Amino acid sequence: MILFPAIDLYEGKAVRLLKGDYDKMTIYSDRPLEIARDFERCGATHVHMVDLEGAREGTTPNLSAVEEIAGQTSLFVEIGGGIRSMDTVEKYFSAGVSRVILGTAAVEDEAFLKEAAGRYGERIAVGADVRNGFIAVRGWLEESAVTLDAFLGRLQKIGIRNVICTDISRDGAMRGTNLALYRELSGRYAMDITASGGVSSLEDVAALSKMGLYGAIIGKAYYTGAIDLRKAIETVCGEEGQT
Repeated sequence: MILFPAIDLYEGKAVRLLKGDYDKMTIYSDRPLEIARDFERCGATHVHMVDLEGAREGTTPNLSAVEEIAGQTSLFVEIGGGIRSMDTVEKYFSAGVSRVILGTAAVEDEAFLKEAAGRYGERIAVGADVRNGFIAVRGWLEESAVTLDAFLGRLQKIGIRNVICTDISRDGAMRGTNLALYRELSGRYAMDITASGGVSSLEDVAALSKMGLYGAIIGKAYYTGAIDLRKAIETVCGEEGQT
């Protein structure tokens, strides 16, 4: 299983939200590159990034921070947040990003999703952000009428390989991840599932790794010190290996 320590960007800073609430934001650093370099020092090979302003507005205001991390570290960079056009997809790839994550656009614009996946294959991932069983959009500010199961079924038919599934109710809450959800999804769908939301202990990391999930995202737990990233990576390597 791959561990993806996370950097959420807002006004060029590394921040975290509680359950996606922009009014409950904690700023952890005004130098995201230094955080990415610490990920490297801990042994991480991948980083998960979200442009929170982009997610809300459909723009790329933190592109320079993303480009800096992609260009000045050896990390595999995946980025999501407001990617709703081929122009934005190509802008991120030109900046050195390895994979882009479609969220709102994947729900509302299937033609764009198919075009992006057809052109870039596994470099396109989809974020399935779920609240009360339904997919949330526009930076989690709105709830769609699409259920998680219906959405994942549609993605599998299209041929999407990589899905990041976030249980919004657990995100930033530091009360454990939704193991039952990820166990169910990994058994039902033939896609690479990355767990996101509430990964807050080494026990969470070990349990997700034992399921054979593709990946897990570590966010707030890194910033608060609840998870020692180096130990988390050692835990994964002891289970199945960080690939």
